[in-house]
Amino acid sequence: MSGLRERKKARTRALIQKEALRLFREQGYAATTIEQVAEAAEVAPSTVFRYFATKEDLVLLDQFPPFVEVLNALPRDLHPVEAMRLAMRDIFAAQSAEEISEGLEREKLMLTVPELWAASLENVSMALRTVQEVLAERAGRPADDPEIRNVTGAIVGVVMNVWFDWAKDPGMNGPAELDRALAHLATGLPLTP
Repeated sequence: MSGLRERKKARTRALIQKEALRLFREQGYAATTIEQVAEAAEVAPSTVFRYFATKEDLVLLDQFPPFVEVLNALPRDLHPVEAMRLAMRDIFAAQSAEEISEGLEREKLMLTVPELWAASLENVSMALRTVQEVLAERAGRPADDPEIRNVTGAIVGVVMNVWFDWAKDPGMNGPAELDRALAHLATGLPLTP
């Protein structure tokens, strides 16, 4: 019974977020109200707030736990960059084209709506800490190990640059470009003539 209830909650949450993203795209983030989102999703405004504490949370998506699960399931002897590359491949492979497109839409909103910058930066900061902790644990090192910090920073820097480019150019194959960028990082970032 609780499995059915959890699936229904997940569907409601996804529908609310999908309708919010559609309204943000059609009429702008600032012009969209929680009441409009609720009406579009055919739920009460209180239901929207039950799933999303703030309007900003409608844009943010916490897909990090599944990513961490995928990362932790990979062999421990993989270099951290290669492990991240394979985990990202798996996450993108499990998503539909619509889910990837919605993710890109969220990224564009976070990069272009000033109100979302603070929430986005907090999310990135939390993700950075989590990746550093996971990579440290996989390597059997403390989370504050300088080498783990450096590897994590390099990975996140490469990923963020690709996300920025992808948000500017939605026609770009983001998953493929992320894979190429991480492969380049794994080889030590050589500059080819």
